Amino acid sequence: MRQEMTSALYRKGFGFRQVLAFIAILVLGSGAEGACRQPLEQDQQVRRTLAVTTTGVGVITAWGIVNWDYFTEKPTASSEGWFGQESSEGGADKLGHMFTTYATSQGVASLFEDWCFPRKDAALYGTLSSLAILSYMELGDAFSSYGFSYEDFLANAIGGLAGYYRYRYPEWASKVDFRWEVGLKPEQFDITTDYDNSKYLLALKLNGFSAFRDSFLRHFELHAGYYSRGYSDTDEPDERNLYIAIGLNITDLFRRNGYDKTATFLNYYQPPFTYFPTEK
Repeated sequence: MRQEMTSALYRKGFGFRQVLAFIAILVLGSGAEGACRQPLEQDQQVRRTLAVTTTGVGVITAWGIVNWDYFTEKPTASSEGWFGQESSEGGADKLGHMFTTYATSQGVASLFEDWCFPRKDAALYGTLSSLAILSYMELGDAFSSYGFSYEDFLANAIGGLAGYYRYRYPEWASKVDFRWEVGLKPEQFDITTDYDNSKYLLALKLNGFSAFRDSFLRHFELHAGYYSRGYSDTDEPDERNLYIAIGLNITDLFRRNGYDKTATFLNYYQPPFTYFPTEK
């Protein structure tokens, strides 16, 4: 019964968040053109940020009223737990929230930089805008049957902060990625909430370090990941898994051969079978 309830409850709308993340990654792939003659003034940056944020909030409001019964209940809030055995999806959903805000903040930042925001301002306003939009979604949950989740809210904040630093400081981007892997055996049609077919990981890219940049080791990465299994299937035991791995740096391979957009996408998506794991 617990698993059936969490499957119906906590999977709500997360597909929508992951759609935002994928749109953000596509924007990142397009890249800022660097054709700006001069940066936008501060007041113009604020106006554009407010316009993007207001549009996002408006879309979520309309979608939430139609699909998620927003504003039909008195506000409620609860703690869902983090990565405990009894938590929703074993905590994989919390990493999903982090990843969504992480990717979305950088996508919005890239859009702002393309609009002639200085990079540091694009990183700041992109993060603030994405956090405002996704936090509003959590607040909308409070006025529905789903309720506000403290952990979801904090996970969004952590993801947004990580996205800010990665975009603001390119040297971090050359060394570390936060990625989402989708396996080849889906358990449901909506892969964005298919946690039994997902993994989340940090990748340390050796080519980002000067000591390895000209050596054979530049072709490899070090991974640390987490995934859960069985939470959506009442017939299978619940599992929480940690793993470390040596991976192939296919992002660098594509970038060195001129496929910059594909390389950017692979900074956020981890293809299966491109690493050698040890699991617990």
